[in-house]
Amino acid sequence: MPGPLPPTELYASERVVVLVSCVLSFLGSGLLVCTHALWPELRTRPRQLLLYLSLADLLSALSYFYGVLQDFDRTSWDCVLQGALSTFSNTSSFFWTMAIALYLYITIVRGSPTGTGLLCCFHVVSWGVPLGITVAAVALKKIGYDASNVSVGWCWVNLDAEDRVLWMLLTGKVWEILAYVTLPVLYILIKKHINRAHAALSEYRPILSRAPAFQPRTSIADKKLILIPVIFIILRIWSTVRFILTLCNSPAVQNSVLVVLHGIGNTFQGGANCIMFVLCTRVVRTRLFSSICCCHYDELDWPSQRSNSYWQRPEPHKNKDVPGPEQMKPLLSST
Repeated sequence: MPGPLPPTELYASERVVVLVSCVLSFLGSGLLVCTHALWPELRTRPRQLLLYLSLADLLSALSYFYGVLQDFDRTSWDCVLQGALSTFSNTSSFFWTMAIALYLYITIVRGSPTGTGLLCCFHVVSWGVPLGITVAAVALKKIGYDASNVSVGWCWVNLDAEDRVLWMLLTGKVWEILAYVTLPVLYILIKKHINRAHAALSEYRPILSRAPAFQPRTSIADKKLILIPVIFIILRIWSTVRFILTLCNSPAVQNSVLVVLHGIGNTFQGGANCIMFVLCTRVVRTRLFSSICCCHYDELDWPSQRSNSYWQRPEPHKNKDVPGPEQMKPLLSST
């Protein structure tokens, strides 16, 4: 039987890259929180869920930043604290990511009413389950130094624990793998439903005057729905690869490229969300740039020019969470 792998040595260049990723994720998550706080027009239910995801990513970026900066070489009180915070925030991020997909599926595909009860359920599961797991892991002394073989400088599950594989699964990996399966399935179902609705709309309105302008928006919306699970998997898969390599006791776990990809993937989720839902969303981008440039576009009628995106448009007052036939048009456009 081969002996356990030696600790993975982190080079200064690798640490700098991951630290920059942490900073960008922190700024991206902070920007998403600021747009929600500053502009009530954007406070739709999906963006409210995105706010909670951003808060989890914000805490995750902070805890990872401290871990990479310290580059722990043993279990200490701040190692345990950092590991607990990153475990809670990272697991919560998985739950909120799946909650957003589930909410969109329920409202768009199933057409079921979703009041405050569903939101409360999301809060209980997405905050409560990670908190319970983290408290149990800390109480049982499972959080600690992991030799950077399943992390990039930060602390996670102590590799000296006999049941470390079980706790690695409970504190992240099982939810990560579940998200790999759940997200693509839900977003594919949503995309198919939207395509069917658009086909029906085209059938009954074949000479719609705005069709040429409407089609590009639909195309962008479809691309966003595809990109959400794709980006999540691209970012997170490297963590899973190193986890499997560690279980196999493979020296490939210390490959510098894998280490950097793992570091970026675990820390950049907030930055990726900011790119998709701020910089690549026209109404938010326009509002943001006009604020930065201190310009006031008086000719812009904000309520009437607001993009009809499901991520941006406030829900109608009547039965606001259930899209009806006329509400399907906002689901088909984006910016």
